[in-house]
Parts: sequence; structure tokens; C-alpha cells
Amino acid sequence: MKKLVSALLLLVMLFSVCSFAGAETAPAYDGSDVTITFYHTMGSNLTAVLDTYIEEFNKLYPNIHVQYTAVGSYDDVRDQVSTEITVGTQPNIAYCYPDHVALYNLAKAVQTLDAYIDSTAEVTRADGTTEILGLTDEQKADFIEGYYNEGVQYGDGKMYTMPLSKSTEVLYYNKTFFEENDIAVPTTWDELEEVCAKIVEIDPMSIPLGYDSEANWFITMTEQLGTPYTSATEPHFLFDTEENREFVKRFREWYQEGYLTTQKLYGAYTSGLFTSTSEIRSYMSIGSSAGAVYQRPAKDENGNYPFEMGIATIPQANPDNRKVISQGPSLCIFKKANEQEVIASWLFVKFLTTNVEFQAEFSMASGYVPVIKSVAQNDVYADFLAKADGGNYVSALSAKVCLEQEDTYYTSPAFNGSSTARDEVAALLPACLTIPDGSDVDAEIEKLFQKAIESCEYSQ
Repeated sequence: MKKLVSALLLLVMLFSVCSFAGAETAPAYDGSDVTITFYHTMGSNLTAVLDTYIEEFNKLYPNIHVQYTAVGSYDDVRDQVSTEITVGTQPNIAYCYPDHVALYNLAKAVQTLDAYIDSTAEVTRADGTTEILGLTDEQKADFIEGYYNEGVQYGDGKMYTMPLSKSTEVLYYNKTFFEENDIAVPTTWDELEEVCAKIVEIDPMSIPLGYDSEANWFITMTEQLGTPYTSATEPHFLFDTEENREFVKRFREWYQEGYLTTQKLYGAYTSGLFTSTSEIRSYMSIGSSAGAVYQRPAKDENGNYPFEMGIATIPQANPDNRKVISQGPSLCIFKKANEQEVIASWLFVKFLTTNVEFQAEFSMASGYVPVIKSVAQNDVYADFLAKADGGNYVSALSAKVCLEQEDTYYTSPAFNGSSTARDEVAALLPACLTIPDGSDVDAEIEKLFQKAIESCEYSQ
């Protein structure tokens, strides 16, 4: 990766003298015959949906030919694109996460989208109908705000990405156990602590809570508490604060009480503990909303689920500052010498992100949630949500919770090194949780925070 970064930095000067589509004014669409390439991570179930909508897109724009390639994981996409940027063979469009875009931006390879989004130029489609090149006010307002705003978190106020499909974290809980024991679903971390204590009283062998992502937990707490994490501008790494050390210290106390575990400490996704039928199990699990089917227990010999699962918003530190992380792929468009490739790429990205039917079908097939609010009024999707339950239709229940908390989503600043910060806090949290009793806990936590900051700074 360091070699790629160095190569990309060398390209900055080259890109500044090459001819690319400008960011100030979107070029006019001339209808010329172009082929655009799209890198993603979709499996066969999702490419089947994609194929259907490429056909629909081509009815409107028959001269735009879309070729796609599934490139392993998200990181595989990042690595391949980064390599191809160094020789100018990058695709037109790619699945991306914010830190990927920050890496590509070292070579100024990503097309900013503001001029395209705001363009009022009229485009005539093959069927004789017209649309404006940009987004209408209604289309802009239709996006879930937190998902849409992910595209402008790079420190310069410009739009670099469009959201395609998203996930978040939710609280899975054993609804049967909660109802049998008259336990209320916790809405705050204080309430969660009380629930954990009660669960341990009822079932001393249990570990009440499993949390899959240590990084998400740390970052989410800084968002909920309004404490520093990172910044898109220098200095980047800000998370070594007294307030952050305090919440980590509190979680260590919970771990020492046997209230929780995490993916790293458990050695696997904590859904395995949540769905367990052995003596050691959990009754709550915080994990990806896209993984609802993995949080559902297997049916017994009679074809019944051992318990009904409930899904809720994760606990909050401050009910007046509700925050839940935004995850899942966005789309970025790369600069090209042929400006018609760029504008064709924009038309395709616009089609996928604003098309209600595509968003509905893609969501139901993937387990991710749509990025536009109007999908909830789509008849097929509305029927899907209406079936939501804690058994056969847990994906619908998960999506329903995600849509109901649309005003809570946040994303972290993106810059070259933001992924390192995420990795460091992911390692920092379990290291702090396992500090043994009898140690100078405050001093040990302080050392671990300082070490994490130093590792982040060293990576720059």
C-alpha cells in the first residue's frame, strides 16, 4: 500500500497538466457512442438485478455501453483501482468507501460531482423524453441526508461520491427472553448497563452483549458524546482525550463484570454467541443491519425458531444527539480524457441512485437499505416491509429500523490515513478492555491511547 501511495503522489503533477473533464461546468451530453467500465463487489444475485436495470438504462441511452467487473472485496477494488490509476487505466466508476476516495484523491483522479448535480442542461433520451442532467430539488431531498452527505466529507466541501446502498449497526435482542423476564429494550448506554446486570442475575453463564465492530463502537461513542476523533484537515488524529479515555474505562469495567465481548475478544462474529443454544450465550448483539439473517437462530427439529429476534436502534449516550454509523458502498466517478465518458458515467450513476425500482430490488436482494426515502412508498418494497418480523422476515425488520432512524446517520472525515485511525481504535478498545485488575488502569489506558496516536502519525 505504501508503494501505491508513493506512486499516486508522483502522479499529482502529471494529472495537473493532463486534460480531464472540468469540475466547474459539466460538459454537454452529445449522445456519442461510449463504453464505460464499472468495478464492484456484487455476487450473482445482485448482478442479476444490475443486468435488468442496465437494460432499462440502455433503452434511454443506447449509445452508453456499461461493462462491469466484480473485483473481490471492497479492499480488492481499492487496490486494483489504485494500481490502475498509476498507469491511467482506472475504470470509469467504482464501488468505494471514503478512505478509498481519499487515497485516489492523492492523484486527483476522482471527478467532483457538484457541476453535474447542479446542472440544469436538458438531455434528450432515446424514447424522446427529456430530463435535466443534474438532480432536481425533489431528487436531492429524496436522499437520506446522512447517506448523501458522505460525499462531501473530504475537507474541501466538494461532492465526490453518490450513495448506492447502505447499512448501519442495529441492536439485535432475544425478544422472547426479554418479554419473559420483563426486560425493556435499552435505549441508552446507562440502561444497557442495567440490562446487562439483570441478565447476569438471571443467567450467570451468559455474556449479555456481543459487539462485532470495536472500531464502530469507539467512533460512534465520539459522535454521540461530541468528543474528538479525527479531522479531514491537520492535525488529523484527535482521539486521545480525557473524555474518550473515560468511556473506554467504563466499558472495561463492563467487560471485567462479564457483561460483554467483542469480535476480536470472542474470536469470531458475535452473532455466533447470540444464536447459540449452549449454556454460554448472549441475549443482545450489535452488528451490521445487512447481516440480520446471520443473527437469526437456526430452526429446531420441529421447524421453529428457538426464540423470536427483535431489532432496535443501538443505545445512545445523549437522546438529543442520536448518532448511528453509515456504512455500505458509494459510487465514485473517475476523470477521463474523453469528457463524454465522464458525463455518461454520471448519467448511469444518477440512474442507479435515484431509480426507485432499482433501489427497492437491490435492497431486497442485498440486505442493504435504499438510499432514497421514496422507496418506502414503492408497492413491492412496502409489501416487503409489511412482512417484517423476528423470524422469516428479519431482513425486512432490519431495513424498517434503518429507515425509521434516518436522521441519526453520520460518517467520519475522510483523508489519507483515516483507515489507519480506524484500525488503531479497533485495536485500542479490546486492549483497554483486557487490562487486568490490580494494574494502574488509568496509566495503562493513557499509554495505549498515546501508542495508537503515534502509530497513526507514523503512517503519514
